[in-house]
Amino acid sequence: MERHEISRIAHRDHPIAAPLSDDSVRDLLERLLRGRSDGRLLDLGCGEAPWLVRALAAHPALRAVGVDTDPGALRTALETARRLGVERRLGLHHRDAREFTASEPFDAVLCVGAAYAFGGLGPALDAIGPLLAPGGAVLLGESYWEGEPTELARELFGEEVRDLAGTVAAIREAGWLPVAGHTSARAELDAYEWAWTGSLTDWALDRPPGPDREQALRTAAEHREEWLGGYRDGFGFVTLVLRRSP
Repeated sequence: MERHEISRIAHRDHPIAAPLSDDSVRDLLERLLRGRSDGRLLDLGCGEAPWLVRALAAHPALRAVGVDTDPGALRTALETARRLGVERRLGLHHRDAREFTASEPFDAVLCVGAAYAFGGLGPALDAIGPLLAPGGAVLLGESYWEGEPTELARELFGEEVRDLAGTVAAIREAGWLPVAGHTSARAELDAYEWAWTGSLTDWALDRPPGPDREQALRTAAEHREEWLGGYRDGFGFVTLVLRRSP
């Protein structure tokens, strides 16, 4: 199986592809769209577009665009949008987020757990800037370290991940200011990891013996061991609403 397919299976029993609860997703969207609920919303690296379809269902005047490289995820996004009756207000683009351009700016932009696709936090914010209308806001989700990470954790996530203070400092250096934020609680972090590994395992156990089943079970087991033995005690996730600094 390809990485995209494994990711879709692993995330099927969690609200979004990030360690956030339903309530946190709702609250963050409401804060992002305050005063912007009749505008245009963009998600770079949207996957199955759970942020977008929720926002469209809650705000009848909102329009949204999602960009992702996974065609299967985009098909699922369209099916969900049709089921909720919001498909006419949703545009989906199968392309690399780094190559996306728009003739009209967006009032709000989402980039949750997808900065790596741009080469890191700074390049992601640089790419988002030209897509954002004056007075617009960005919802950015980023990993960070609580305390000193283990050697295995650094190997898994790379040197780009900072502590929380360093993450916020890098955002400010890039020309943005946080106006709201949410640091995921341990319960949210654990729920995400149990769902990721559990969904993949559950899917595999319902399949007959074969390469896909073995790959899924192996991937889930490896991920679980890395989480429990490598980064659980030091990993954090912060989601920030950002605006340009003057």
